[in-house]
Amino acid sequence: MRSIAQSAMRLWQNAERSRALLPIMAGICLACIGSAMLTTAVSLHLGKPGISPDVVQIVLTAYPVGFFVGCLVTRPAVAHYGHERTFVVILVLALLAAAGFVFTDFVPSWICFRLLGGMSMASLFVVCESWINLYAEQHNRGALFSLYMLTTAIAVLLGQLLVALVGPQSPHLFPVAAATVLLALVSKFIGGRWPVLPASPAEPEHASGPVKRLGPLALFRLAPVTVVAIFQGGITNMDIFVLTPIYGTQIGLSAATTVGLVTTISIAGMLAQTPVGWLSDRFERRLILLAQGLLSVTLCAAIAWLGNFSEPLLFVLFFLYGATALTIYPVAMAFGASQLHSRHMVGASGTLLLLYSIGNVATPGVSAGLMAHMGAPAMFLLLGGGAVLVTLAACYNLLRRPVSVPIVQAVEDRV
Repeated sequence: MRSIAQSAMRLWQNAERSRALLPIMAGICLACIGSAMLTTAVSLHLGKPGISPDVVQIVLTAYPVGFFVGCLVTRPAVAHYGHERTFVVILVLALLAAAGFVFTDFVPSWICFRLLGGMSMASLFVVCESWINLYAEQHNRGALFSLYMLTTAIAVLLGQLLVALVGPQSPHLFPVAAATVLLALVSKFIGGRWPVLPASPAEPEHASGPVKRLGPLALFRLAPVTVVAIFQGGITNMDIFVLTPIYGTQIGLSAATTVGLVTTISIAGMLAQTPVGWLSDRFERRLILLAQGLLSVTLCAAIAWLGNFSEPLLFVLFFLYGATALTIYPVAMAFGASQLHSRHMVGASGTLLLLYSIGNVATPGVSAGLMAHMGAPAMFLLLGGGAVLVTLAACYNLLRRPVSVPIVQAVEDRV
């Protein structure tokens, strides 16, 4: 009876914590919808004749550069102003970036707007992810983080649907996108204050100095599989959406079928977030990452070898791959957070997002080159290679001796 009562109490607490996140999820969802709309609208506008290719390239590069900068500058802002105030300031900056497209069509000025937009979105992610990790407990961190991932995935999908509803060539695309970001800012004030974060445990005397960023090497010492899996998440999330249309064209699929593959993998990732988050709160997260790595490798090999034989089979394989590979990121983040002191949560979130963005930016060109020289299935060489690294890192994390508190403190002291 006691165990049943404890389970019921834990379920009630998890439900309460999930409801407490709704104002935050509403803000990040609306901001992501606006960002997704702006990305598509800018790309459509840049495709018009008469715009210099050099300007197009710079405008398109400005967003990932801004994202990179946002990962670096958010930690000091949170340390000085706190999560909630920083969130509001970032939303204001995101609104200014979105409003710029409404008031001017001078394309070179869009470089600044995209730079500011990329920085704002990276900062929003750092604030939200670090706040959720601090707010969550060990038994519900995976579920809460999966709720966040599900929210951002739905937001991207809704952003594309809004573009279709407004009209790809409509002059109202930019105003609607800016209005969506404005709603994100308004929802922050309507939703009230965020729940209070739990009090941090007393910090050791030698750790009372200024909190610095945990770099990738320090994070690798504490949680190797997290560092590798986050980088792999950046590779997968960019390559699968950018290169699948090229893959479909090269293997002779129609445009509608190719769009269907992208939609299938998106839906699979969204549907799998909640059950995978639930599993990661009840089983060893390193084992789940090991299983995800092995399944991803197997599915990549199956798609590369069997993708040309049957379209229905290809859809099934893409669905299974999306459900597996697109859920590695939240499990890895939840495991990494469980290895860190709360005072390093914000800095670690920034570093991990930085690794994610590097994977985003660095690998599509490599994959495209492999596909040009080796054929369409080569797309899954890089994706499968990333999954192999996740598998090996999970094995290493499982086989090595557990990281003791003195080792954690020694790593933090070297930061």
